[in-house]
Amino acid sequence: MTTVDRLRDWHRRGILEDAEHETLAALVRKERFSVFLELNAALYAGVLSLVAGLAWTFEVYFKSLGDPFIIAVCSVVVGACLYYCLTHAAPYAHHEVESADLPLDYVLYLACLVLSAELTYLAFRFPWFTAHWADCLLALVTVFGALAYRFDNRFVLSLALTSLAGWFGVKVSAFGWTSPAAFRTTALAYAAVVAAAGLTLHKQRIKPHFLEAYLHIAAIVAFATVVSGLRDPSLASLYTLALTGMTAAAVVLGVRHSRFAFVAYGIVYGYAGVSRLVLAHVSGATEILAYFVVTGALVVVALVMLARRFAPGE
Repeated sequence: MTTVDRLRDWHRRGILEDAEHETLAALVRKERFSVFLELNAALYAGVLSLVAGLAWTFEVYFKSLGDPFIIAVCSVVVGACLYYCLTHAAPYAHHEVESADLPLDYVLYLACLVLSAELTYLAFRFPWFTAHWADCLLALVTVFGALAYRFDNRFVLSLALTSLAGWFGVKVSAFGWTSPAAFRTTALAYAAVVAAAGLTLHKQRIKPHFLEAYLHIAAIVAFATVVSGLRDPSLASLYTLALTGMTAAAVVLGVRHSRFAFVAYGIVYGYAGVSRLVLAHVSGATEILAYFVVTGALVVVALVMLARRFAPGE
């Protein structure tokens, strides 16, 4: 019996689903298979490399190239990319819209990155932009947010939320709040604003599929901030209570809504918090190593078991 025959038999007995049987049979027969993910990764890497090379060239040769030339090149690239996107994209809709063609998302991403590089160059060369850097970041948040919703692009949305985080950071520094406690408070405020924005837009049915992007960023920032707060002796109890509640909420809601990533956030960050508290009372290197070997293995096993539960068909 050949491998193809075995696959056919497993499919007949219900061991393999239709899609699994077709995929495995195609691989065995050495037929063509999808490289969509690999192609996407290569295109995004290409865009990042292009922008990085452009930024490096301008940084090294800005004296010989001149400010007008550099600004004009960046502006032309941004304008050409946006023109391409506007002329090739499907009309806007509140619901999810599939990209009209493969290059569109990458052209849009290129436009946003070049615009960021241009603004950074302006801040590097002209004091006015440096003095108003917070306003520039807020402008980027507005532009990236509008482009993300117009062209239904989660990567651009992530750029908008990252720029918003930068705006929060600049504002905190401008007020002279440089203590770790101030940065933690600001980070939690940022996470709350991001989560609230995502939930509000989801409730209004405006690109509701973007909600997870908002919640992922808010959850990561909030968990990381709370775990770092365990180092503060005066507020360790409060942060421990907050971490316990957040971990329970992430696991329960993640299971209820079938979102494994949030369950993983709760487990991993909860484990990090517990480890921090436990290791504060452990000094021996052998004990520390034994703790991580045993508990780390248990956490991995728990994540694998949960992942199987969330897998299709389980």
